[in-house]
Amino acid sequence: MRTALIAGVTGQDGSYLADLLLAKGYQVHGIIRRASTLTTQRVDHIYEDPHNPDVRFRLHYGDLTDGTGLRRILEMVRPDEVYNLAAQSHVRVSFDQPEYTADVVATGALRLLEAIRDYVDGGERQVRYFQASSSEMYGTTPPPQNETSRFHPRSPYAASKVAAYWYTVNYREAYGLYAVNGILFNHESPRRGETFVTRKITRAVGRIKLGLQDKLYLGNLDARRDWGFAGDYVDAMWRMLQAEKPADFVVASGESRSVREFLEAAFGYADLDWQKYVEIDPRYFRPAEVDDLRGDASRLEREMGWKPVVGFTELVRMMVDSDLELARQEQTLKNAGHDITGSG
Repeated sequence: MRTALIAGVTGQDGSYLADLLLAKGYQVHGIIRRASTLTTQRVDHIYEDPHNPDVRFRLHYGDLTDGTGLRRILEMVRPDEVYNLAAQSHVRVSFDQPEYTADVVATGALRLLEAIRDYVDGGERQVRYFQASSSEMYGTTPPPQNETSRFHPRSPYAASKVAAYWYTVNYREAYGLYAVNGILFNHESPRRGETFVTRKITRAVGRIKLGLQDKLYLGNLDARRDWGFAGDYVDAMWRMLQAEKPADFVVASGESRSVREFLEAAFGYADLDWQKYVEIDPRYFRPAEVDDLRGDASRLEREMGWKPVVGFTELVRMMVDSDLELARQEQTLKNAGHDITGSG
């Protein structure tokens, strides 16, 4: 039985990856940050009583800002594979918290790589490492973007991801670690955080449809992104760690659509006219915008046999259906006299 350690297991990608690895027979360990409120909702469906000696999914408190803690977790878990999916991943927020973003996204990846190097050098088992890199690293580089395209980061988040990318390459070349970057273009799902534009849209569709919300405030509707399904993208992550030799790959659908097109698809699926409900709020514009991202994942398809399964229309409908159900649950609570102020 192989063992995997996932940093960022309670996020969208971490939860789908945990599902995938458990289905493949892995022992799965996840790193979670201590918080005063529960943050495990995305993995509650696979949680098992840790008192059970045969449990295959375990959680450990840790943080990418704590290198000593990471080393201790490695010694405890003894993983075959480590997936770094942890980050302060909201691009707009990174302009407000640049130092924190750099500490977690860039230096955090370095701490984890150094902990793995020290662990391997200590005579422990070999470890394969996956770094979740981002299409935001390309910035203004014209699409389609592939593995050889120039990086031009346009946010503290993107710049931090560029640093983490090169740390990963350096540890592969300098120390012989099996360390790879998956350059992930935008990937969404019903588990996407509600502050990200796609989920913000589908959440509003559900609430507006049921009369729980009147307006949706957004920023740049002309920004174009390559949107895929997170469940497909974690499969690409796993495949990259099964190859004989480590290499970096773009993971993308190859299609680009604007935020406006996403609005049309989501509201249209619910028989709503988005123009009646959407207003532009300048606060949501970035100081430096990224206009168009569209990935070329042909190398990944050629060498790993990976292709996305879920298309754009199916993805949008999946998310709207999920958020309509969530809105119905909210409506039931409201009708029963519960205060749902602040939802959505």
